[in-house]
Amino acid sequence: MCGIAGYIGTAVLDDRRLDGCLALMRRRGPDHAARKDWTMRSGRRIHFLHSRLNIIDLEARSNQPFQVGKKWLVYNGELYNYTEIRRELEAEGEVFSTTSDTEVFLRGIKVFGWEVLDRYEGMWAFAVYDEEEDALVLCRDRFGEKPLYVHRDASGIYFGSETKFIAALLGRRLEIDHEQMKRFLVNGYKSLYKEGQTFFKGLEELPAAHVWRVEGSGRVQQKRYWKPSIGADAGMTFEQAVSGVRERLFRAVEIRLRADVPLAFCMSGGVDSNALIGIAKKELGYDVHGFTIANTDRRYEEQEMVDCAVKSLGLRHTSIPVDTRDFLANMRTLVRQHDAPVFTISYYAHWLLMKSVADQRYRISVSGTGADELFSGYYDHHLAYLYDVREDRALHGAALEAWEKNVRPWVRNPFLGDPDLFVRDPNFRKHIYLEADDFAGYLTEKWAEPFREETLTQGGLLRNRMLNELFYEAVPVILHEDDLNAMYFSVENRSPFLDRALFEYCGRIPVRHLVRNGRAKAVLREALRGIVPDPILDNPRKVGFNAPIRSFLDTADPRVKPALLKDSPVFDWVRREKIEVLLDKKELPNSESKFLFYFLSTKLFLEEFS
Repeated sequence: MCGIAGYIGTAVLDDRRLDGCLALMRRRGPDHAARKDWTMRSGRRIHFLHSRLNIIDLEARSNQPFQVGKKWLVYNGELYNYTEIRRELEAEGEVFSTTSDTEVFLRGIKVFGWEVLDRYEGMWAFAVYDEEEDALVLCRDRFGEKPLYVHRDASGIYFGSETKFIAALLGRRLEIDHEQMKRFLVNGYKSLYKEGQTFFKGLEELPAAHVWRVEGSGRVQQKRYWKPSIGADAGMTFEQAVSGVRERLFRAVEIRLRADVPLAFCMSGGVDSNALIGIAKKELGYDVHGFTIANTDRRYEEQEMVDCAVKSLGLRHTSIPVDTRDFLANMRTLVRQHDAPVFTISYYAHWLLMKSVADQRYRISVSGTGADELFSGYYDHHLAYLYDVREDRALHGAALEAWEKNVRPWVRNPFLGDPDLFVRDPNFRKHIYLEADDFAGYLTEKWAEPFREETLTQGGLLRNRMLNELFYEAVPVILHEDDLNAMYFSVENRSPFLDRALFEYCGRIPVRHLVRNGRAKAVLREALRGIVPDPILDNPRKVGFNAPIRSFLDTADPRVKPALLKDSPVFDWVRREKIEVLLDKKELPNSESKFLFYFLSTKLFLEEFS
């Protein structure tokens, strides 16, 4: 895991800008920093900047920019199947000078061409300059685990792992995109990746699973190198689904344990994190150390399940208590790190967790991102499932009875307590932008944007919802926050559920197998039977990594309200009197708690970046 940045174009970037950018990159890579500069045959200039976090092959020989023949690489990520690819390359006669995945990555491109990306299993954002072809290639991994921002102007293309790197190379601040800001305030975090905008005008993210090739003339060719393969195998039995998931998940975890430094595990009381922990501990013999945020709010508290996992699996464990101290000051620090509002308060808690991971000298954290979207994990998934099986009377009747018993008692969203919600209207989505019309009333100007989703499969309502969450609504948000929080403390984050083979196999599982006995993730639960403790596997409650804002913001503190209501650029966009009323409420429902956090996060963002 590292930081990358660079430029290709006609502008002259002086050493002050380049060195200033490199200095900003040290959190992403504290172990080494360097740059390399070229002039192309066309006269355009190329700059590569890299900061390294040592993970695999800790020696200086693997520092970047890295050269093989006429090709140069700056790379952020990990190639998990590098040992297998290395053996293939050695069979082709390649001789290696390091034991790193970096060298394998670049030699694979040299020997097999760009088609080798289809064989790579990993997470990455990289730039390759080929001196012979006089062309630059930028690329991002299949699921967008590693960030790569780009800014194009008349002179050329700036790129980097973080927005601040691009601003440093430009030598100026970027202009805030107030449309994206209003989208966040009204529709929330699930709306942020639907329109391709960021919080700054002219700043975009290179799309996941895409390659940009930039010629010496400045011409850009964009190509998608991977398309998700989705198509249910109607004849697959439940037992086959379980067996196939078990095999592929074991492999996904195994290769993501490859490192020359120790790994820590983000841990909750749920199935996802304990699936990874159980496999690592019981099947692969890894000495697991789990880290948990100890939430005292009864809506999100999971201590009984956490204790069960720690005791049953014999884990080392660190519990991080919720703490209101320095919340506002820490939030300002975090907004500066993110170059954006922090999207959910969960990621303030996650930031505290990453601090504990780093304090105990870990350089890698492992998280369960993607499991909800692969296997079904949210309460509206149950209702989508009831819609998809509606024509099978026996299956629908049993599923409805199980839902009434095991799911309804836990549902808080006012729309999702109706099991026939999608049966009556399969296009209903107001539960996602919950109370958006009310929150639009907090703005000084009218603003509204209806919910929109892509048709990514014809395989049913549930499957299409899960894919939209994976590629547009939930996972991109989580990956964005995971990366920036971890990198603040020079920690790499790995997500074993975002594995190409696992994803493609899950896409073949018939929808009828996804929910059983009122429990989502039915296939995943059974795949982990005997590895994860039964009380966790059989628990129907969905908690998620969450917290109400008042777990951290002490509104009883007389200093808090004046701090939130004092003059700020945010009140050009948000009505101050409405926020004052919100702060005076004794109880906040979940939706209003989220909006108050959105307001606070946006306030700090505007104060820092206007």
